[in-house]
Amino acid sequence: MRFLVGYTATPGGADALALGVRLARAPGAELDVVLVLNAGDRATLTPTDPGYDRLLLETAEGWLAEALTLVPAGISVRTHLEHADSFTQGLLAAAARLQANLIVVGAATHGLLGRFAIGSVAGGLLHSSHVPVALAPEGTRVMGTDEPIRRVTCAVGTKAGADGLLTAGILLARTVDAPLRLVSLVAIDRPGADEQTIVLAADHAQAVLDYATDHLMDGLEVTASVASGSSIEHAVRGLPWEPTEVCLVGSSRLAQPHRLFLGSIAAKMLRELPVPLIVVPRDFTVLPDATVLPDATVTPEFTVTVGK
Repeated sequence: MRFLVGYTATPGGADALALGVRLARAPGAELDVVLVLNAGDRATLTPTDPGYDRLLLETAEGWLAEALTLVPAGISVRTHLEHADSFTQGLLAAAARLQANLIVVGAATHGLLGRFAIGSVAGGLLHSSHVPVALAPEGTRVMGTDEPIRRVTCAVGTKAGADGLLTAGILLARTVDAPLRLVSLVAIDRPGADEQTIVLAADHAQAVLDYATDHLMDGLEVTASVASGSSIEHAVRGLPWEPTEVCLVGSSRLAQPHRLFLGSIAAKMLRELPVPLIVVPRDFTVLPDATVLPDATVTPEFTVTVGK
């Protein structure tokens, strides 16, 4: 697996790098740290002296050198300078050239600690990338880089297209050697709880379990949970989250084939999710070495939370 970090010399860049390092602790993983320089024409008032370009290049190289000091020994890492008209375009071009499996970026600087704020770069990637995009919440750098990813959560439903998301969850869990948790979120648009609410949640969880049993790979440690509430945000709050896990969600059905598009469910999850979020492109396909076995075992963990 190749993990590409969109790096800037900012707290958000440090958050992205920290998450990238934790992902790259997986056996055989490679880390690419990419810094994008604007390739557009400079304003007429900008000096045309070649020394300006040299200074800009030296500054960028210095930032990348500083990034390398934040990567622990034992991680396979390379740095890259990409010239493009925008940071988003540069990251997409680098991901294609380097054949990256995942792009990692940080949240905007105005995000609350442990929460997300979508900046222009993340927003552009979340509506156009051909590979999964991981968002590192504000403050990820505080956790450091020593802890690997210890659980992969996949927010999977029963609608068409869930197989691609499940495939991505399987591949990541295999890569980082972590258990996979399947989560079904049910929003009940009314306050309080009654017997019908619990039955609906349990039925939905069973549907996810049935789907997973038919599609998961043998040898994975897998659990399945359901969380319901008066809103998606409340359902997310009702689930236990560990600081060493990541959560995967699929793209909206409005997305173009094999492209990302941040849907309404994922956008609502972002408001409450305390762990990194990975958005998977629509129609994500199985890689050649990811043969699906029908005899996988899934352990149910029916976590039902209801109310406002």
